Amino acid sequence: MSTIDRSAATERLSGLIERVTYHNEANGYCVLRLRVAGERDLTTLVGHAPSVSPGEYVSAQGQWVIDRQHGKQFRAGSLKVSPPTTLIGIERYLGSGMVKGIGPVYAGRLVKAFGLGVFEVIEQSPESLRSVPGIGEIRARRIVSGWSEQKIVREIMVFLHAHGVSTARAVRIFRTYGENAIALVQEDPYRLARDIRGIGFLTADTIARKIGIAHDSPLRARAGLSHALAEAAGQGHCGLPYQELLPLASKLLEIDEPVVEAAIAHEVAAGTVIPDTVVGVPCVFLATLYQAEKSIAQQIARLRSGAPGWPPFDAERAIPWVEEKLSMALADEQKEAVRLALANKLMVITGGPGVGKTTLVNAILTIMRAKQIKPLLCAPTGRAARRLSESTGVEARTIHRLLEINPMTGEFKRNQSHPLDCDLLVVDECSMIDVPLASQLLKAVAGSTAVILVGDVDQLPSVGPGQFLDDVIASQVLPVVRLTEVFRQAAASRIVRSAHLVRQGLMPIFPNKGEASDLYFIDAEEPEAIAKAIVELVRLRLPKRFSVDPVRDIQVLCPMNRGLTGARGLNQVLQEALNPPGENSIEKFGYHFGVGDKVMQTENNYERDVYNGDIGFIISLDREEGEIGVDFYGRCLRYPFAELDELVLCYATTIHKSQGSEYPVVVIPMSTQHYTMLKRNLLYTAITRGRRLVVLVGQKKALAIAVKGRQTLRRYAKLREWLV
Repeated sequence: MSTIDRSAATERLSGLIERVTYHNEANGYCVLRLRVAGERDLTTLVGHAPSVSPGEYVSAQGQWVIDRQHGKQFRAGSLKVSPPTTLIGIERYLGSGMVKGIGPVYAGRLVKAFGLGVFEVIEQSPESLRSVPGIGEIRARRIVSGWSEQKIVREIMVFLHAHGVSTARAVRIFRTYGENAIALVQEDPYRLARDIRGIGFLTADTIARKIGIAHDSPLRARAGLSHALAEAAGQGHCGLPYQELLPLASKLLEIDEPVVEAAIAHEVAAGTVIPDTVVGVPCVFLATLYQAEKSIAQQIARLRSGAPGWPPFDAERAIPWVEEKLSMALADEQKEAVRLALANKLMVITGGPGVGKTTLVNAILTIMRAKQIKPLLCAPTGRAARRLSESTGVEARTIHRLLEINPMTGEFKRNQSHPLDCDLLVVDECSMIDVPLASQLLKAVAGSTAVILVGDVDQLPSVGPGQFLDDVIASQVLPVVRLTEVFRQAAASRIVRSAHLVRQGLMPIFPNKGEASDLYFIDAEEPEAIAKAIVELVRLRLPKRFSVDPVRDIQVLCPMNRGLTGARGLNQVLQEALNPPGENSIEKFGYHFGVGDKVMQTENNYERDVYNGDIGFIISLDREEGEIGVDFYGRCLRYPFAELDELVLCYATTIHKSQGSEYPVVVIPMSTQHYTMLKRNLLYTAITRGRRLVVLVGQKKALAIAVKGRQTLRRYAKLREWLV
């Protein structure tokens, strides 16, 4: 914990590195003790450097801080490390262990033998090293090799820093490309956007310009084309119409359309993009997404053939048996679904809240397990998998865990040649599954295995590309059970009733003043008033009235990120109200992160086994180690400061990010600020996330826009046509 005078001017500090107290090779974070001219005591410097050794000379810019535990320190915003130029510095440098084959003893001998020219001797006349007592042929080779490695690392870092790459990203680049980093980046800087997490097209484009790649270079045009298609994939498309892609890429790159046309032709020839049509419209697809959709259709055709891998069931005996076993009565449409499940290898179960999807899955599993049929259960997210386990009593895993992902390569161990070991695969929350993941999952299903796809097709489509569940249902190639009957207990809930009204394009029904309910609407007109009302609700009113924890039990769900009533703006005011940044917090990537904050993982990290949308709580912050600890469902994961771009605050999040989750209490801002996002399926998804209580705050006009707003933008995807 330290105190920083933010009004203080940036200062300069330079000195000789006497000792490296700490250095993290992964992100460059270091704590150094410096010998500064004119100072009797050593000075502590904290900053980032790719590699540091005693004896080197440091020049830094930053500010003085007072750390409660360690006292006065210089916190460097930037620092430059130079080779030592004094005999004492050179001896310490060589004796630090940074060069293999040289320790303190041999460092002293080398400096005594060659003085200030020792570096030149190692580089230009290494045979002279053998004149030093104790250095033979093997040790001399190790010294030359170790020196060469260090020199390569430093040259790479100097090159990357000179082209505007931060130390943390430079370390990632070096770890990815090794000693070939400079050559590879100079050859094609745009590969950084493809290969290195955290580096996008714009950063790679800046580097490209600095190393002299022309504005209208074919290389830049091809990279920009891939970027445009990747951006489209981020919006759910597997491809784009040719007549949309051409002006889009031209505007993005600020180059003429003929250059883009040539780039498209080149990428088609290279096989990275594929031309085809969607409902007769000429489109250009990213090859990976095109092949994934094609593969899904092929796998479904493969799995449909043949009978299930179990003896025939007598459904008319099995249904009353399971009703008695589970002490419940199945509705007629549920009984029909059981019959289909017992007789078919592939089927889909869809329906909204309160219609008994979980009850139906339980009944099917109970019948199957009684006949020793081995099931496996999975869902796209950890939260959805946990809910499925709790509701069925059968272990459920995330799809990534089920397919046994290799954290180092991102590849799945379970595939066509090593399929899943089960007779029945139940996949929940299928509306969340994007095309690449659906393709990988179906490839890993053995030919004799039956599959039941479960999901609510009226929810938002997947965050990733494609519309897997919607296309499978619309193609009519599989049996589909659409549950519509709302059960009596669920019908007592305004949340459930209102969700179904919204799905039909009707306004929710809110309680009269003083009437108990699990769904409320609070009027507020201006964005400032909406934000203020939400903070008051989360911090005081809801915890007091409903005995809920404001951080762990209440989730604010926003139609979009931007604006005062968007997720980013509300996160800022909610953090200030619930856990204000202070001495035990750090500012990184536009957020303050502090102990007690609620955060969300924003991308899949296979090494940590944590996935996009997982919610955690910061439980520790260690400035010495340069990392924070986050508790994800009982597991504590460590994040170096340089990797905090994987996390965002999560007092508020977008409705898209909430898919597959349920929360005790949900608060939803409704503002015409979010006009472009106000759609029926968005509101429906948000309302159905609340388990105990849902509160909408804002303008009735915005609510009406959302209820009337049908999702008219169809994603450009080929799967439905492939299936038919």
